Amino acid sequence: MSETILKVQKLNKSFGSKQVLHDISLNGQKGHVIGLVGANGAGKTTLMKAILGLTSAQGTISIDGQLSSFDHHEILKRVGALIEYPSIYPFISGRDHLTLFAKGPDRKQHIQKTIKELHLTKYIDRPAKKYSLGMKQKLGIAMAMVNEPELVILDEPMNGLDPQANKELRLLIKAKSQSGTTFLISSHILSELQKVADELLILDHGRIIQETTMKDLLAASDHYLILSTSNDPLARKVLTQAGYHLVSDSELKIHVAAKVNLEPILKALDHQKITVLDIQHQDGGLEESVLKLLNEDQLETEGQK
Repeated sequence: MSETILKVQKLNKSFGSKQVLHDISLNGQKGHVIGLVGANGAGKTTLMKAILGLTSAQGTISIDGQLSSFDHHEILKRVGALIEYPSIYPFISGRDHLTLFAKGPDRKQHIQKTIKELHLTKYIDRPAKKYSLGMKQKLGIAMAMVNEPELVILDEPMNGLDPQANKELRLLIKAKSQSGTTFLISSHILSELQKVADELLILDHGRIIQETTMKDLLAASDHYLILSTSNDPLARKVLTQAGYHLVSDSELKIHVAAKVNLEPILKALDHQKITVLDIQHQDGGLEESVLKLLNEDQLETEGQK
């Protein structure tokens, strides 16, 4: 059984009369990457701030078995975080930033290791005012990781990163998680989150509406067949008349069950002398699955009014 590093139970938070978190409970297992997704205003950043003791909340939070709260959070020394935007001092270098954050007798080795892992070497000794948005973001991530924490909380870490930097960060997170580091990551770039997260928490209006593994969510997503034939216009007519649901005007894209039987489709087309030139299977991605869940939750909420 996996070791629980992060445990949140019945967390509630209000700003004045507006409640923004409703009975949030979650468990983070050692070495797992947990994705936190939801629309703007869903409560993702507030939840992360509550876990980090940056805002008060009702409920219990424990990290590696030790309780943590707004006014008692000694355990947070073993947590690294980047929330919203990195706090960068413009007139000192990236290396100086890491030196300010690094702790312990091995801090010089940790700094050098972090610089190498995040590919910061080329500009780490320049004043931070000369950094691009992506460079500043990578420095913020480096500051979160430099002390080799057991739990890393990252709020929109892919912001400002180019495709190569995104890939490098993704590989680093996977490597760190395999070595036992637990990650809680909020991101609106769902295509990247899909490649790195083991588990997902989907928030809507301060409530967890779905808690699942990435594997299970994608397995339950929509599935499609994309056909190329000798006569696509006729094939579209034949398939529509046969009761198949085509979802695109530009290609023969059929919405099908996860375990589709191709034989009836091929027979219907063959009966009209239509040759199938190519068949591709396509699964709905994380973005499609999340939007579907959020839409269902919105409809349910409106139905209760």
